[in-house]
Amino acid sequence: MSRLLRILLVFLILAVPFVARCQPTGSPAGGIERRIDSLMAKMTLEEKIGQLTQYSPTVEQSGGKSALSPAQLALVREGKVGSYLNVTGATLTREIQRTAITESRLKIPIMFGLDVIHGFRTVFPIPLGEASTWEPDLIRKAARTAALEATAAGIHWTFGPMVDIARDPRWGRIAEGSGEDPYLGSLMAVACVQGFQGDDLALTTSMVACPKHFAAYGGAEGGRDYNVVDISERTLREIYLPPFESAVRAGAGTIMCSFNEIAGTPSTANRQLLTDILRGEWGFDGFVVSDWGSIGELQAHGVASSLAEAASLAITAGTDMDMESKAYPTHLADLVKSGTVAERTVDDAVRRVLRIKYRLGLFDDPYHGCSVEREQTEILSAAHRALARDVARRSIVLLKNASNTLPLRKDSRTIAVIGPLAESRKDPLGPWDAMGRSEDVVSVLDGIRKSAGPRTTVLYAKGCEIDSTATAGFSAAIDAASRADAVVLVVGESSSMSGEAASRSSLALPGNQEDFVKAVAATGKPVVVVLLNGRPLAIPWIAEHIPAILEAWFPGVETGNAVADVIFGEYNPSGKLPVTFPRTVGQVPIYYNHKNTGRPGDARERFTSRYIDLPLTPLFPFGYGLSYTTFACGKPVLTPSEITGSDSVIVSVELSNRGDRAGEEVVQVYVRDDVASVTRPVKELKAFQKVALKPGETKRVSFTIPARALAMESREMKRVVEPGSFTVFVGTNSDETQSTTFTVVGGAAVR
Repeated sequence: MSRLLRILLVFLILAVPFVARCQPTGSPAGGIERRIDSLMAKMTLEEKIGQLTQYSPTVEQSGGKSALSPAQLALVREGKVGSYLNVTGATLTREIQRTAITESRLKIPIMFGLDVIHGFRTVFPIPLGEASTWEPDLIRKAARTAALEATAAGIHWTFGPMVDIARDPRWGRIAEGSGEDPYLGSLMAVACVQGFQGDDLALTTSMVACPKHFAAYGGAEGGRDYNVVDISERTLREIYLPPFESAVRAGAGTIMCSFNEIAGTPSTANRQLLTDILRGEWGFDGFVVSDWGSIGELQAHGVASSLAEAASLAITAGTDMDMESKAYPTHLADLVKSGTVAERTVDDAVRRVLRIKYRLGLFDDPYHGCSVEREQTEILSAAHRALARDVARRSIVLLKNASNTLPLRKDSRTIAVIGPLAESRKDPLGPWDAMGRSEDVVSVLDGIRKSAGPRTTVLYAKGCEIDSTATAGFSAAIDAASRADAVVLVVGESSSMSGEAASRSSLALPGNQEDFVKAVAATGKPVVVVLLNGRPLAIPWIAEHIPAILEAWFPGVETGNAVADVIFGEYNPSGKLPVTFPRTVGQVPIYYNHKNTGRPGDARERFTSRYIDLPLTPLFPFGYGLSYTTFACGKPVLTPSEITGSDSVIVSVELSNRGDRAGEEVVQVYVRDDVASVTRPVKELKAFQKVALKPGETKRVSFTIPARALAMESREMKRVVEPGSFTVFVGTNSDETQSTTFTVVGGAAVR
């Protein structure tokens, strides 16, 4: 062998480990898998179980510094921690990571996770508000901003997006998702996954997404959190699973299973969900994390007699990481040694966890680029706040505007801003506000004061509390309203009334707020009601008697500026409801894509599916939202009128702005399968587009609807497009549409 060849051979031998170590996420999967094989060959059973264990540790303060307890650091050194949640900050996470990669035997990095649901420190509107924009690209930018801030502070993994479909507004966690529709929910799920994860997980600005809660958590009986879900497989697959499948197809690296049971099997122990569907049908190769303590809760469900049995059920079903149940670190080794659980099952779970850590690039850059300097640059930057303001104002839905009450004139002599939420800086953050701080929030009062003209006097009075029957403050607020040219009345819920463990049996305004609204309205002054809330509210009196209503949800740090932009006409509202508003809680569940029944509701006929004391129609329908201008949507035109099961139909419609203001309108396309082998919804959202028009402008808007978008689960639970007649509805909300029909010939199997 020549000297040159010997030198080349030595170079290659030395270079191979370096090349393997530096493989980016986009490199062939085999490179990562070989590295996992090599690492796992060195791992003890206890170290493997450590990778499957997640803790939320107590962070101690000493000398002005944050640190883990000695006991927790000992677990890190012993390789018995795979992930921490609720630990954040570049200084702290770097120190913990340093311990893991310098003092543990195998130097496996730790993943740090946090519920970054709608922003990190720059808090955006709650997800239900974000969905009201009907702009997935905008929400992708919001998620990207959240990732920039969170990764700077040492977070690798967010427990979001929450993609549960929710048809019951009593459920507090409806605030965390995109509402009632699986199509809109799927697009928002994809947008969030792409925003959080970026183009490459190994980039220091990317964090792993974790769509949750798998699955059907939003279908909890009675709208009561953690409750059972009893639905058909058809409803599961057609309503609740599509956003999860879309998120997986978009590349989501992890999934969180749900607390609830489905038809008798808790999700944490549901092999059909976690293995057959998620991994078998969808090809998911990331890992599944339990929800907080949900492995241990298998005992309360009554399917496990002990924590050890719960651990066995969960790991066998496909739950890879134990969040805070301590079931795996306590019992999994003994279960393997006794033969109850195969070590191969543990190995498969460990492989999935390590795969995500490698894709994140943590073995090459354990700190993932976090630093105090990045925190100072990224977090709450001016650019981030500007985006938060834009998302917030685009999330606001104009529910009513009688007599053009809005927008208000900036040169009004006196404006009264009153109500229990007018000055609040905490509540506008909403639930799951990550590292949000009330001092960062612009209140509605502050926003209006900043935006009003220099000669305008802004009066303030609180009037009442959010959830109280006291009326002592009414008189001061009524006096302020009586002296004003216009009144902005800010009412709704506290942030703690929405989110986890915040189900409500009533959808009315809490406390005596409705009485307060009535007292203010009695002054005869023009009143604008601004709602801050995390769910649809039943407000029939307000809808009938108050001239202008804005649904603002919980808009985040830029609340006041966004509300003021809309109130004074700096921004023409374009938000649309992603969920139906009932007239009363007695209509719940109420959603637009319901089925007809054999006796569809008819107010003229007694023996039909209706109420004797209430209209069937909602207070405000899905997709509803007004503008300061007037839009007209024409009759849809279809090309062609007949397609095969592998073709597409093009739907086009003319949209005109007939008002005197520029504005944006969301054109919505719904489809109904007129006659099928199984019953179908009265209509289903299939496409939408937000269109900007100048005054007097008309545009033709086109949509391509592929035949596969018409697919349904057949009687045999096979995904198919059936031949027959389909009706297309096009309009500006789910109720106000024009329609035409087309035909599918031949049909096709989809899955």
